[in-house]
Amino acid sequence: MTQNWGMTIPFYDRSLARSRELIAELPGLGYTDAWSAEVNGVDGFTPLALAAEWAPGVRLGSAIVPVSTRGPGLLAMSAATIADLAPGRFVLGIGASSPAIVERWNAGSFTKPYARTRDTLRFLKKALAGEKVTEAYETFEIKGFKLERAPKTPPRIVLAALRPRMLRLAAEEADGAITNWLSPADVRKVRAEIGPDTELIARLFVCVSEDTDKVRELARWMLASYLTVPVYAAFHDWLGRGELLRPMHEAWAAGDRQAALKAIPDEVVDDLIVHGDAATCRARIREYVANGLDTPILAPIPGGEVPIEQAVRDLSPKAGEADRA
Repeated sequence: MTQNWGMTIPFYDRSLARSRELIAELPGLGYTDAWSAEVNGVDGFTPLALAAEWAPGVRLGSAIVPVSTRGPGLLAMSAATIADLAPGRFVLGIGASSPAIVERWNAGSFTKPYARTRDTLRFLKKALAGEKVTEAYETFEIKGFKLERAPKTPPRIVLAALRPRMLRLAAEEADGAITNWLSPADVRKVRAEIGPDTELIARLFVCVSEDTDKVRELARWMLASYLTVPVYAAFHDWLGRGELLRPMHEAWAAGDRQAALKAIPDEVVDDLIVHGDAATCRARIREYVANGLDTPILAPIPGGEVPIEQAVRDLSPKAGEADRA
């Protein structure tokens, strides 16, 4: 089993306020990492601030905070705050996000996503090191920003990256790459772009259930909502699923949601969602690791026979010890 074994916080079946006890269990279960997300639920930083106290010792990460929904200075301040609360164990994950999140929900501008991510990365590296930054980047200009209190240990910065250009940027200028919605076999293609020495992180959606039909029905809704987003559509074209997913895209574009769901092949669902009993799920996660994934971030989803609280325990490294006995 990999050295890193992460969990998404908070959990799908409960609020952050109700997550304290389960988050506090993570270190004892053998989880090394706790990673937040930021879409339309909790923000990316608050869960990490609380987990810094609730789960001492685990590495904390954001997967991911968009670079266009906050100003660069505010992003640096938030990152510095978490780095101060969890010295040496915070990883700042940033990324371009999507037009829906940036423009429709946050009144921002989703323009030049690659350049904006690159520029934000370069600014943050200087700001979090305590430098005073005055610089005109391609997508924004900073005049005289300096953190009032820079963290003693600047956080590592990793990038959300789905295709070669961003993956190479992550390998060349950041401390790692975060990816999403991929199969164990896909890991090899992603790893080939970043080389052997760059940390590769991925969120894996897991449903502990032996009811395959029920899992596939649930998973199709999740997959359609993501894979119709242009950046994910392009990602899966690059991974080689373009023709398999073409009927889904055509039905979705025509406004026929039910037809789009039915058009997603079983093989795509089974490639991208980890499901089965707990032992089967743990074995599947290890396939990702064997193919080059350094840090799996598990995201147990509801809908299976096993409650999420139990799934968190059953998917843990501690539970996995029996697999190697």
